[in-house]
Amino acid sequence: MNHAMYESSIKSLKLLHKGKVRDIYEVDANRLLIVTTDRLSAFDVVLPTPIPDKGKVLSGVSNFWFGKLGHVIPNHLTGDAAESVVAADEKAQVEGRAVVARRLKPLPIEAIVRGYLVGSGWKEYQKEGSVCGIPLPAGLVEASKLEQPIFTPSTKADVGDHDENISFEKAERLMGKKLAAQVRDAALRLYSEARDYASTRGIIIADTKFEFGLDDAGKLYLIDEALTPDSSRFWPADQYQPGKNPPSFDKQYVRDWLEASGWNKKNPGPVLPAEVAQVTADKYAEAFKRLTGA
Repeated sequence: MNHAMYESSIKSLKLLHKGKVRDIYEVDANRLLIVTTDRLSAFDVVLPTPIPDKGKVLSGVSNFWFGKLGHVIPNHLTGDAAESVVAADEKAQVEGRAVVARRLKPLPIEAIVRGYLVGSGWKEYQKEGSVCGIPLPAGLVEASKLEQPIFTPSTKADVGDHDENISFEKAERLMGKKLAAQVRDAALRLYSEARDYASTRGIIIADTKFEFGLDDAGKLYLIDEALTPDSSRFWPADQYQPGKNPPSFDKQYVRDWLEASGWNKKNPGPVLPAEVAQVTADKYAEAFKRLTGA
């Protein structure tokens, strides 16, 4: 685990926020340094065991998508090198895992798009015939592909709390009708274009989560991360079969281990065995290689 970074320590900049995975520093009035660590959260608890190079994979995948989908909506990247805003002895901490981003006002929702019936959506469908209150056709099975992707926003919870699915009408009340529609349309287009590309690389993107922010003029930007194994459910296309949940290139392997361990899903999280951490790291790396070809 010597090459895993659990937390950053940038002394030359002011630390603004330490999230589940990212440490955010102030560069100046207009820019932030976002460092993606190797921390992993599951069931809204940050685990004590880092996943080697996970932060570099997440940064690499996000930057790939930011470039590929820049024609859909602008993103928060400034183009400045992370190494250029830290002290010389701190460059190793940011290499390959940090970006310099515009300072924007985050929106109060997470923009979730679902293309397949799985996870909490599948559980709700079995009981109610709907996902987040959106009625779906009868007769669907677990992992069924939806006829059209659906937009299911949620609130943003603090670290340790759970996000709450909300209706589109509540999203409209939180942000205003015009902005809510703009976010929904952008999220659906981003997902659809990414899904179509990923299918050419042998990956199904079952669902994903986007975050957006506004500048002072009210212009909408894609922020945080984009279409990573942390924010999405990636399935190998050659192992997909409706009726069962396929293996995935994300932290589902860790979730399954945690479920089997008997952990009560409350802080503190259990230490992961080295082999579980390494298998998870390999799954993240495989997603990166498949998507980017690098």
